[in-house]
Amino acid sequence: MMTGASGVGKGTLREQWLAGQDVFYSTSWTTREARPGEVQGRDYVFVTPAEFLEKARQDGFLEHAQFVGNHYGTPIEPIEAALARGQDVVLEIEVEGAMQVKDRMGDGAILVFIMPPSLTELRRRLTGRATETPERIEKRLLRAREEIMQAHAFRYVIVNDDLNRAVQELLAVQQAERATQRPEANWTEAEREAHALAATVRSGALKTEALRQVVDS
Repeated sequence: MMTGASGVGKGTLREQWLAGQDVFYSTSWTTREARPGEVQGRDYVFVTPAEFLEKARQDGFLEHAQFVGNHYGTPIEPIEAALARGQDVVLEIEVEGAMQVKDRMGDGAILVFIMPPSLTELRRRLTGRATETPERIEKRLLRAREEIMQAHAFRYVIVNDDLNRAVQELLAVQQAERATQRPEANWTEAEREAHALAATVRSGALKTEALRQVVDS
């Protein structure tokens, strides 16, 4: 499960990470307007607030949350079907929703937090997107500060300052987590290398001072 501050580049990272893989990517529902280039059913399922709230009333979401005035949620039926087929399931959701999934699934949910190299860079990305008002950008940055300081709640933390490196780290995390389902004596050399790389982005290896440096820079 991938989460992180708005504007950190989760979508681009996810597309490159999952290219060519046979995994199920869960498309979230949202009540926000589609941005230029976004496609209904691919990037999000864009719905009205009434449709979203009715789905929530029927307990149709694995998780759902409100973020900067809009609702986001993960429909549960497609996930259950994919797991029944034996597929890996990837979610790209808001931090509040990720915490709901963690509470619901425990260690069965592998949480990866995508972090910007700095708040200044995150502001540049949000401004360059030209899809938000200055007021909304400030709200997103305020929320990002809070989320970054909670990074230790996730199993892995990957800094998205170099796209190729971040993709390789995500692939390593994926391979390492799959390997841990088998005895270590049966791991391949590639799995051992992936496990070593994944260990470098475990949240426990990240110092709180480093998080403060990100939010203050």
